[in-house]
Amino acid sequence: MKKRKKKKQRRGFRIFVSIQLFLMLLVLGGVAFYYLSGYGGKISALQSEARLMVGNSSPKTFRAAETSLVFDDNGNQITALRGEKDVYYLSYEEIPAYVKAAIISIEDKKFETHHGYDLKGILRALKVLWENGEVTQGGSTITQQLARNVFLTQERTWQRKVEEIFIAVELEKKYSKTQILEFYLNNIYFGNGYYGIQAASKGYFNKDVQALSLSEIAFLCAVPNNPSLYDPVEHMDQALGRRDRILKQMHEDGKISMGTYQEAVNTQIVLNRPQRTKYDYVETYTYYCAARALMELQGFQFQTEFATPEEQAKYQESYDALYSECQKSLYQKGYRIYTTLNLEMQEKLQSTIDNALAEATEVNEEGIYTLQSAAVCLDNHNGMVKAIVGGRNQNLSGYTLNRAYQSFRQPGSAIKPLIVYTPILARGYTPDSPVLDEPIEEGPKNADGIYEGEMTLRRAVEKSKNTVAWRLFEELSPDVGLSYLRAMKFARLSPEDVRLPSALGGFTTGTSPLEMAAGYSALENDGNYRTPTCISRITDSEGNLIYEASGEAVPVYDQNAARMMTDILQGVLTDGTGKGLALSNTPSAGKTGTTNDNKDGWFVGYTSYYTTSVWVGYDMPRELPGLSGATYPGRIWYTFMEEIHQDKPPLEFLPYIKSEEKAAGLDP
Repeated sequence: MKKRKKKKQRRGFRIFVSIQLFLMLLVLGGVAFYYLSGYGGKISALQSEARLMVGNSSPKTFRAAETSLVFDDNGNQITALRGEKDVYYLSYEEIPAYVKAAIISIEDKKFETHHGYDLKGILRALKVLWENGEVTQGGSTITQQLARNVFLTQERTWQRKVEEIFIAVELEKKYSKTQILEFYLNNIYFGNGYYGIQAASKGYFNKDVQALSLSEIAFLCAVPNNPSLYDPVEHMDQALGRRDRILKQMHEDGKISMGTYQEAVNTQIVLNRPQRTKYDYVETYTYYCAARALMELQGFQFQTEFATPEEQAKYQESYDALYSECQKSLYQKGYRIYTTLNLEMQEKLQSTIDNALAEATEVNEEGIYTLQSAAVCLDNHNGMVKAIVGGRNQNLSGYTLNRAYQSFRQPGSAIKPLIVYTPILARGYTPDSPVLDEPIEEGPKNADGIYEGEMTLRRAVEKSKNTVAWRLFEELSPDVGLSYLRAMKFARLSPEDVRLPSALGGFTTGTSPLEMAAGYSALENDGNYRTPTCISRITDSEGNLIYEASGEAVPVYDQNAARMMTDILQGVLTDGTGKGLALSNTPSAGKTGTTNDNKDGWFVGYTSYYTTSVWVGYDMPRELPGLSGATYPGRIWYTFMEEIHQDKPPLEFLPYIKSEEKAAGLDP
């Protein structure tokens, strides 16, 4: 018996030793394979990369794709800028307890105890990898899913899976479980462009997540597992089935009672997706101004003048790169963008244009009206944009060309006050100065074909005499005249524009309605120019001020010259080319503009309250019979301005100082 016992012990020892040797050889073989195959270096590199990514992260990393919101001048939300991720970030305390319980029950029961990964889940995934040759199954914990959604792509490779685990481990070391669950619920994808539980709640039910029922919460928590399969819009039945499984899991986990479970399962789910109103021209202009505001914060120096084409090309390259970067940030940084735009005024300006051109129904190959109009209204108290219309409303999909700031057309006689008359008034001329209206050899003709000989400068402006503007521009010199437009950052001036035809708006490219409005607003503002924008301020999602419009005014025109110009332009509306367009309840001033062959029509005018510029013409320039500054553009201007001034008390323009008063030593 003793011999058999010793023999059995020796056999057991040999088996034990054999097993240990086998395991050691297996480990050594694995280690050898790990290093000799090259996988060791790859895996080590993935681990180092994971440590670096998580090490450089902060709680802000998980808020990096918040939805930015845009507000009008009354603080009402206009739109949300959705980017790759549509996130309305909630703190852990703001997330309902049922949301946390539901997602843990269905996605990761061991969340509170594991260290970032679930070994059994990983083994299941490895088994599938061995069988299929690719990663087709998850086994991912909540922490791993967070790692994948924030730091990695969605590709299914072993490298990505390994790095996902490394990142998850590092996340568990650096952040608490509370933080990780908060990050997860604010970043996970819920389908249809919604990232985060709050965005999903608003997107599917049009309400905050705190207002959801248990049934609705479980329904939303069904989606992240497979947003395509459980798409609430396309696959309601599948989403409801998974909702029921989640509720069952919550009951089995002791998170809800049987009664609560049964009530939630029997609750009908009704989607209430918000209908988004698209403010085409408001949105495109707002995004443009906001991007430039962020560029300004980074110290970018905007230019409109260049010494050489090479300098311009280099500038444009750097401009485009930074503009693109700043524009992208609008869709990711959760900004709160406050504008000066008034949606009521916007609607009035849009409808006025649409009604004025309603009978022109011709469309191009893309279905867009061929006859177009654009208009801009500025607040003269601060130079900010109140309304901007870039074309006729057709409810087209996507954004359309915003002609108000993206199109440049010949301004015709509407340019005369800016580059001829106000500058010349600063050089000794007055409204009563005599000027000569007579034909000029090889020069321009008056639009009406009438030449009146000697007349006052005031009458020359009122009747828009081309010969007078030409002669005064020649006296002033084109370079001096254009220097005023350069000072006001007119963007499309070229060296070829330093010529006499520019006095009548004969530019190489032209001007935009936005530029014209800003130029005339400077006249009303005693000659002080303010760069037009609709952005009053930008904050981060927590309300911290990032950008605030300076409202800086730059002196461009002589103060008294600007006031004289305003006085003259009032007469244009009572006795000149704009006769009949004077507003009924407050003093107003303005100027018409019409180009050769009636291709472009302009009217730019102002009161002490607002400046509005209007352009009408074809996108592809061609004659419009009967077009003049006083027809379509003038009528649009008058109708809109008359309406927005209805409830405003009359406000006189500031008077200019006459020559005899100046001689007596009186100041404006």
